[in-house]
Amino acid sequence: MPRPLLLALALPALLLADGQRWWSHVRFLADDKLEGRNTGSDGYRQAAVYVAGEFEKAGLEPAGTSGYFQPLQFRSRRIVEEQSSLRLNGQPLDLGEDANISSRTEPPDTLEAGIVFAGYALTAPELSYDDLAGLDLKGKAVLYLSGGPASIPGPVRAHYQNAGERWKFLQKAGVIATLQIQNPKAMDIPWARATLARFQPSMSLSDPSFADAPGKRLSVTVNPARAEKFFTGSGHTFAEILELAGAGKPLPRFPIPARIEARVRFEAAPADCRNVAGILRGTDPRLRDEYIVLSAHLDHVGVGRPINGDRIYNGAMDNAAGTASLLEIAARLQESKKRFRRSLLFVAVTGEEKGLLGSRFFAAHPTVKPGSLVANLNMDMFLPLFPLRILTAFGAEESDLGERLQEVAKPLGIRLQPDLEPDRNRFIRSDQYNFIRQGIPALAFKVGYDKGTKEEAVARAWIKERYHAPSDDLNQPVDLEAAAGFNNLILALAEAVANDPQRPRWKPESFFRRFAK
Repeated sequence: MPRPLLLALALPALLLADGQRWWSHVRFLADDKLEGRNTGSDGYRQAAVYVAGEFEKAGLEPAGTSGYFQPLQFRSRRIVEEQSSLRLNGQPLDLGEDANISSRTEPPDTLEAGIVFAGYALTAPELSYDDLAGLDLKGKAVLYLSGGPASIPGPVRAHYQNAGERWKFLQKAGVIATLQIQNPKAMDIPWARATLARFQPSMSLSDPSFADAPGKRLSVTVNPARAEKFFTGSGHTFAEILELAGAGKPLPRFPIPARIEARVRFEAAPADCRNVAGILRGTDPRLRDEYIVLSAHLDHVGVGRPINGDRIYNGAMDNAAGTASLLEIAARLQESKKRFRRSLLFVAVTGEEKGLLGSRFFAAHPTVKPGSLVANLNMDMFLPLFPLRILTAFGAEESDLGERLQEVAKPLGIRLQPDLEPDRNRFIRSDQYNFIRQGIPALAFKVGYDKGTKEEAVARAWIKERYHAPSDDLNQPVDLEAAAGFNNLILALAEAVANDPQRPRWKPESFFRRFAK
């Protein structure tokens, strides 16, 4: 007898069995043999072949442009640090300790510019907020603190911090370079670990129409622990800026009596990789050509500088876990033989760790008819570290997908909560954001917790110790029942959306409704 899709009354043993099958996929994808599944690597190619094979076993139709695959072309860049330098007012900065040069843009060999501190360097025209107003920024480098004022709602604040959105206004003001100081309160990864990522190559899509910051000549990230030197002689201190930001008060804006000088050498090369896609065809003659996209990113960051002697960044939770959920949900549907009115489009995307690149390409150039994508449910690092009683759903307030989620979560005993930490910008840091930018209602998910609980302590410790570290491997405690329960929930939500006669709709008050075609 087919297993029911909704397992509200499932026995723990059944949940555990489902969780173990989910974990078997994680074990393959996060094995050392795949060397962290870096975009374009042989390990990623092995992972993509594995996912395509599992899609085929589950009876999914190929939905790429070449079988199950959608090939993508990239440009890979790596800073040659020993031939590069930064100077502040003639004094050398220590690359890796004081600041890092980004290779997501292609800087010129040399650059020199004056500096202006522009608060958060945000512009939100709809809310009459503009940090750039009245400043002379032509030919300048803008120094700014990451984040934004609490007066701007979290998702909108995150949207305007997207590199491409921010650059539109900076470029119009004449800015040629950016110097970003991360707010320590919103840093997921300690600087000592985050700075190691500078040795990894950056990537961009080869198609220039996808360039986030055309015309930007230099992008630098500043270590907040070393940021005070950037304010010397300005009449202000970085400590003052952080205090104002922490109190929710407006930040001052002022010129810095210093110049930034950069000398940059980088190596560039073409690269290729691929998304993996499969379709479970719907049954309704009218609705089967509309698609609910279930997505997860397949890539991680590969092999990097060693931490505690380990160089392989396995990416078990980030995001073998989400990809395993794609495969588990597809397998369950194969076993149940149940079909929905709309079609389900399963997509494992590449290049998420390089800037959401695979999903950006797919959302703009879907492998099905343009305009036929009606919703996206994205599974990225959902962290089943403790029992699933609470779920955070990013984007739930923006469309009626939030109401559908509430309807399926309640019978499963799962309570929904809003984003407790909007300053971390998670709304724009995973692949669902690219679907939203194409006008498609979308959600991303995390196993949630209440403030002050042991679950919060576990989640925070994981971020501090394992996020983008080699210790996000197969040797960590994971709650298999929570993973199985999460998969049940996503499957129930997909069923509800796929069978609803009405496609998901943006709420009238949602800022993101404007992107709907």
